[in-house]
Amino acid sequence: MIVVTGATGNIGRPLTRTLAEAGQQVTAISRHPAAEPDGVRHLVADLAEPAGLRPALAGAKALFLLLSGDLHAPGAGPADIIGEAASGGVRRIVLLSTLGVVTRPFGPTRIAMRALEDTLRESGVEWIILRPGGFASNALWWAESVRMRQVVAAPFGDVGVPVIDPADIAAVAAACLLEDRHIGGVYELTGPEVITPRRQAQAIADALGSPVKFQELTRDEAKAAMSRSMPAELADDTLEILGSPSPAELRVSPDVQRVLGRAPRPFADWAARNVAAFR
Repeated sequence: MIVVTGATGNIGRPLTRTLAEAGQQVTAISRHPAAEPDGVRHLVADLAEPAGLRPALAGAKALFLLLSGDLHAPGAGPADIIGEAASGGVRRIVLLSTLGVVTRPFGPTRIAMRALEDTLRESGVEWIILRPGGFASNALWWAESVRMRQVVAAPFGDVGVPVIDPADIAAVAAACLLEDRHIGGVYELTGPEVITPRRQAQAIADALGSPVKFQELTRDEAKAAMSRSMPAELADDTLEILGSPSPAELRVSPDVQRVLGRAPRPFADWAARNVAAFR
């Protein structure tokens, strides 16, 4: 059996489906009840209480570990999840980390994530670490403004990064859970090309078949909007990456190709598959 945390999200949902279609027994874990594919067991659990995961981990051979935002914060105890899994007999853990542990290693959340990576390496289980960059699905931040006003409003319109389709992260995770050749691997996951917010807006317009205007926000305007849904410090950190990406953050990684034997999907593909969110 394979346990998938974050099973209702942009990565967990396609990962659960892929594993089920491959004939694997899957236990999907999320904080709230949710529908899952036929044959998938769903359990409601909170990763902030690792002891509560014991029923889900009993008899599991592998775990996909995706942490919610609060568990990335300093002072959280995600290492206890790894301890529960290892003591419960889980043989393999695939951890969703972040490219930021390499590109910007000194922020508090990235220091905490790097420590979690080290805990996993020292746990005695088989391990694989995935380090994705920016997600294509972050464009869903613009869904309401596109639906209501046909506008994408964002800062740094002509500064891009190689965002990755969460479905590709899920596909890589499935391979790492099922194939022994990935044990001990650390994979940096990006999309196939650097793409700017302005070009993302055009890709959304192409998927819709109707015009979408790009509206450039100042940094202060963007911070004010972002701070409504995240701490101001995290908003500043995110804006620094978006406005001044480092060479490492601009690099297109070959790791999706190495794992899957195909190139990562472009943003336009993600936009076409998710166009209903923008209608």
